[in-house]
Amino acid sequence: MNFFGKKVLFLGAHPDDIELGCGALLHQIAQKTDVLCVTLSDNKKNPDLQDVKDEHLRSMQILGIPKDKISFGTFHTRVFPDSRQEILEYFLKLRRDFKPDLIFTHSKQDVHQDHNTMTEEALRAFRGITVLGFDVVRSTYGFFPHFMVEVTEDDVKKKIEALAQYETYRDRYYFNSELTRSIMVRHGALAEVPFAEGFDILRIVGRFEG
Repeated sequence: MNFFGKKVLFLGAHPDDIELGCGALLHQIAQKTDVLCVTLSDNKKNPDLQDVKDEHLRSMQILGIPKDKISFGTFHTRVFPDSRQEILEYFLKLRRDFKPDLIFTHSKQDVHQDHNTMTEEALRAFRGITVLGFDVVRSTYGFFPHFMVEVTEDDVKKKIEALAQYETYRDRYYFNSELTRSIMVRHGALAEVPFAEGFDILRIVGRFEG
């Protein structure tokens, strides 16, 4: 699959999801294609997470994503299932306004209620468009990548540097730099390359071109 020149939409439920799931890939393609990163909740309702929106913006800057390519929804963390219709309509507007060629969102193997809800609504809203699911290790069970994208050593380092901006989560095991690197080494082994990010296939829409 060639990402070059495509309009690629990255969807995350909360700040940090996109970077955890596909930060290296995002760094690799940021300057080569039209990218939009959308996070549905800024976590501002949680008094312990007041800084994560700013941490997300700093993280994305390291990955090469300018502020005008980042947006936040107004949905409330942990209660996305109560807002299914509103999330669907939000995605339908994104489809009309951005016209993506390719979507990255949470894996169907993710058991977090917010992650699972937005993936289901993304599949409804973006019918006829390829959708790939990324792994957020803390809430995904039974994930196995059937779609691997090779990334470089520099992409790996930038992902680790980006995640280090989250001072709020510095003690969480899933922000450990060795774990982050080891996941990309494992996915790389499956693709027989040094490093890769892995995704599950939610929908592939192909076209045979000469």
